[in-house]
Amino acid sequence: MKPAITIISVVCAIIGISYFLTACGGSQSSNPSSTPSNGEQQTSDPISLSSASSDVQSIYKARCINCHATDLSGKMGERTNLQHIYVSSSNEDIVATITNGGSIMPAFKDVLSEQEINSLATWLSNQ
Repeated sequence: MKPAITIISVVCAIIGISYFLTACGGSQSSNPSSTPSNGEQQTSDPISLSSASSDVQSIYKARCINCHATDLSGKMGERTNLQHIYVSSSNEDIVATITNGGSIMPAFKDVLSEQEINSLATWLSNQ
């Protein structure tokens, strides 16, 4: 009976890891949100990923867009809405969050280089 329990445990672990990786990285949504998720009108120009360098665009599309959306409005509620979160954050705070992660955000210190993290943080802090 022990081998069956081990197999079930391994299958459950693989499914859990697959779900996590799918939620936090991968392909771009085919229908990105263009309005804020809370229904409020935007008072400034819409945030555009096209304002980022091609390197930052590649990083954001590969690592961030599934949770934070094309316009940074967030796809998983206010905690992922970068339009509100980074308004009063310093570049150093943004670097720390990308590097070490947050309550539901994974850490990227072992995934992105220091230069990639700094480039992404600089772009985010200027939005």
